[in-house]
Amino acid sequence: MKRFDQINVIPFIDIMLVLLAIVLTTATFVAQGRIPVTLPDSTQARAATTERAPIRLLIGADQGLYWNDQPLALAALDDRLAAATPQPVELLVDAGARFQRFVAVTDLLKQHGFTEVAILAKRAA
Repeated sequence: MKRFDQINVIPFIDIMLVLLAIVLTTATFVAQGRIPVTLPDSTQARAATTERAPIRLLIGADQGLYWNDQPLALAALDDRLAAATPQPVELLVDAGARFQRFVAVTDLLKQHGFTEVAILAKRAA
């Protein structure tokens, strides 16, 4: 019987390339969030940097309001903000949402002392 002095890594490389192709293919289909939002374009968009976990408020195209992906009424948002301690907030507003809804949410944030508000947008091409 012939003695093997080396390990044959070609089958290992083949398997890894197939796994890489699968991961890259499926990664393109992974959704960013559970609620579809079309963010407005901005030429000055930049990544938010914060060490504390922010509250994620979302205003959808249907004028729905979401607190960390949970549906919420505007009156309930007032109660939640009153009970919460001021912390960073990420505000995502669909491009098709009414501006009045945005103003109402930002007014509530100011009223309850939430000053670290990042308004998220996608970078314009």
